[in-house]
Amino acid sequence: MAILDDYQNYGPTAVAWEAIEGLDVVSFGDHVYTETDLIHRLQGFDAVLRIRERTEFSVEVLAALPQLRLVLCTGMRNARSIDLAACDRLGITVCATDALHQTTVELTVWLMIALMRGLPRECASLRAGGWQVGVGRSLGGKTLGVVGLGNMGIPVAKICKIMGMDVIAWSPNLTQERAAEHGVRAVSKEELFAQADVVTLHMPHINATEHLVSAAELALMKPTAFIVNTARPKLIDQEALLDALQSGRIAGLGADVFDIEPLPRDHPFRLLPNVLATPHIGFVVEENYRIFYETSFENLKAYLAGKPQNRITGERPFLPDSQVAKQMHSSKLSVA
Repeated sequence: MAILDDYQNYGPTAVAWEAIEGLDVVSFGDHVYTETDLIHRLQGFDAVLRIRERTEFSVEVLAALPQLRLVLCTGMRNARSIDLAACDRLGITVCATDALHQTTVELTVWLMIALMRGLPRECASLRAGGWQVGVGRSLGGKTLGVVGLGNMGIPVAKICKIMGMDVIAWSPNLTQERAAEHGVRAVSKEELFAQADVVTLHMPHINATEHLVSAAELALMKPTAFIVNTARPKLIDQEALLDALQSGRIAGLGADVFDIEPLPRDHPFRLLPNVLATPHIGFVVEENYRIFYETSFENLKAYLAGKPQNRITGERPFLPDSQVAKQMHSSKLSVA
């Protein structure tokens, strides 16, 4: 079994793999960017454990791996990055796990605070022997625009309301009644981008949401406004976003997700002073890794026993809420 994109070398000792007789686990700490390299890497492997969506599996890759019989994927949303219909046709079983949502909620709110207060420049000044170099702004009294009022958007809205923000929201099917249940006002998409001091995105990536934020939406934003994306990179037209950042038409970006990951060394997001970028760490916490590896271990044992569990297929791409998800929904953080 291969463990792909194991950046922290966490996988080999995460669980007692040695308890499964005859199992060899090979961990890869680097990422391969091309399908040709991925196919070459996985020749001879019977199973793959994939950490979230770091590596995509197209029909071309799957068809070129005749020995592959099992894909252990982590988290619940995998349909965009694994060709599940091809897995069904090729006889490849795909099993998934739960994931905690509040970890990304935490990062989202931190990015907002860090951008508004200019924390990167202040921390850099202190480390260099200096002191205060700028004047930040408070989130209190500002307007937060939430694009997607769901499992992520609701707790973000709740936290920001506690901090004194006025919260507005938009999604294609959001009603005033549902928004009001969470103390939020539903507005049009155009109103949200024009009024918000901070826009935060919490939508899935499907065909209908690709480039949901285009040059037109960015042009509506205040020059003092920030946009935060901890959801999916393709929700935003990346060329339009880069142009808005380089020209100063918006104040800045907080991002944890990118079109190409790991982010190339020469990517402008590594260099622009109005970009605060984190290396896709929204879900990367011990608590999530325990869920990923322990459940994958049980999924592997169940598969080897001839009783696969937590399967996802082309017709059933997402897992239903399990006990972990139910605990999240009923927690004090989420009021969904």
